[in-house]
Amino acid sequence: MDKREIIARRAAQELRDGYYVNLGVGIPTLIPNYLPPGMEVILHSENGMLGVGPFPWEGEADPDLVNAGKETVTEIPGCCYFSSADSFGMVRGGHLDVTVLGAMEVDEWGTLANWAVPGKILKGMGGAMDVVAGAKRVIVAMEHATKEGKPKILKKCTLPLTGVKVVNMIITELAVIDVTPKGLVLLETAPGVTAQDVQKLTEPKLTISPNLKTITV
Repeated sequence: MDKREIIARRAAQELRDGYYVNLGVGIPTLIPNYLPPGMEVILHSENGMLGVGPFPWEGEADPDLVNAGKETVTEIPGCCYFSSADSFGMVRGGHLDVTVLGAMEVDEWGTLANWAVPGKILKGMGGAMDVVAGAKRVIVAMEHATKEGKPKILKKCTLPLTGVKVVNMIITELAVIDVTPKGLVLLETAPGVTAQDVQKLTEPKLTISPNLKTITV
């Protein structure tokens, strides 16, 4: 199982039957493939779709049916379509139970930076600022460190911000971390990974939960 699959499988465990959920591009888009059979999670896409299904099988893709990341998707029974204005009305009206999205940086108080990559041409933030401000719960699903092995969980974000103190939980291939008013609490570690291993790749000090568990996916 690669890192992305571990993260997506664990993030799927945070969703509940009947939730309305927005998934960011990248790792979060893998989550529908790992929802338990029979669980109905209604996925919202910023480009105007409510009822997003899993990725299509090869040869069955409809090129006109895409999510906000321009990836081909399927639809669940009852799926509906609407304008971008209505889509963001749902977000800003507080109708999303959970947003799961990736990040380049998260700080110890849940402040998020996930839209601006230094040195790269940007088309804009998209809906990231809206979905983290409008959802009832925000989960970051990302790899724990950069390709260079540097922490992505920092004492203070250095990149342009998406939202201030908006993240509730961080899920990586190494750990599950709760964001609390008193700082970061380590809830789970991957098999074979110690709390000390996680701390080495995390800039702020972690509080270790007395009920520390092993991630199961």
